[in-house]
Amino acid sequence: MKIAVCDDSRSDRGALKALLNTCGQDFEIREYGSGVELCEDMGYVWECGIVFLDINMDGADGLETARRIKAECPKVHIVLVTAYINYALEGYKVKASRFLLKDDLEQTLSECVDDILREIRQEEQVVEFGFVEGNKRLRVGDIIYIETNRHKNVFYTMGQTYSIYKKMDELEKELAGMGFVRIHQSFLINMRYIEKISSYVMVLTTGKEISVPKARYPEVKRQYTLFKGAE
Repeated sequence: MKIAVCDDSRSDRGALKALLNTCGQDFEIREYGSGVELCEDMGYVWECGIVFLDINMDGADGLETARRIKAECPKVHIVLVTAYINYALEGYKVKASRFLLKDDLEQTLSECVDDILREIRQEEQVVEFGFVEGNKRLRVGDIIYIETNRHKNVFYTMGQTYSIYKKMDELEKELAGMGFVRIHQSFLINMRYIEKISSYVMVLTTGKEISVPKARYPEVKRQYTLFKGAE
């Protein structure tokens, strides 16, 4: 798997790269000294599984760089690395997968990498359904949400929809353990596409807003928190 390491400190880049090489995986690692340099190589970023970004860099800092990367390469997992814990909330805002402190990398990096690799394998899982449009194989990571529409359930993916005559309860069971949460009788959401949940409203990365019933709200929040690895 390809990994990008972006930090304006040569020694910090070297230390992170050395730790990645002890994780027991076969990585191709490319180093960058600035956010601008990284964004100029967006073709490589597209192919990356993980991008490690230092937050405090001259010029385009890690948060600005993360926003640009997520806008152009939404499937890339971004890990923000910094010496300051007070940036954690900002990391959430730019859709970072993880937030690591530089002083704790020896203790936290390997587990972080393992968790993200597990998520990537899950995203790459393929499911097959007999849709109205015919049999289709879909990557789990490409399904944004499923919504009931009259007697059918509609799969929403980037740029295309598929309809199926199958009950939502059945679909929920078939997709169990793959990162989906049932927020309503009529909605099954891929948690990878959740932007935020607050005040009984879920906002997806596509901009769509969905009301979460009060009775389901605590459980939906709990499942999403666990999915994001915050607990």
